[in-house]
Amino acid sequence: MKVKVTHLGNVRFAVETRGHTILCDQPVENGGDDSAMTPPELLLASLGTCAEFYAVQYLKARNLDAAGIVVTVSAEKLKQPPRLGDFRIQVTYPTALKVEQVEGLERAVHHCLIHNTLLSLPEMQIELVLAEPVLQ
Repeated sequence: MKVKVTHLGNVRFAVETRGHTILCDQPVENGGDDSAMTPPELLLASLGTCAEFYAVQYLKARNLDAAGIVVTVSAEKLKQPPRLGDFRIQVTYPTALKVEQVEGLERAVHHCLIHNTLLSLPEMQIELVLAEPVLQ
């Protein structure tokens, strides 16, 4: 998987992958125009859509109606180092389920790729590619 991020001016960016584009910006108080979600909000959106995908797949596989299911994701801003923590994924389903279906739905959400990525520290490398040589 790969995305390309392009600076659009000020603190606004375009994120492209496979022919799709989303925008990212900052609130006015952070020097932006508040025209799109922030990077932390995009992370929560990624986690939420992944969790809902797995929940919907579980429901569909059991011929249960997925209409009305809503996933809400929240997190707290932590410091030293600055990061998000205390994530909470809330799955709201409008119809009564049997105990085993509730347990199955919860297990399904736990299989979310983004959820599992955040549970273990991934390796991360930062590579700077400069068009010009470093000045001395």
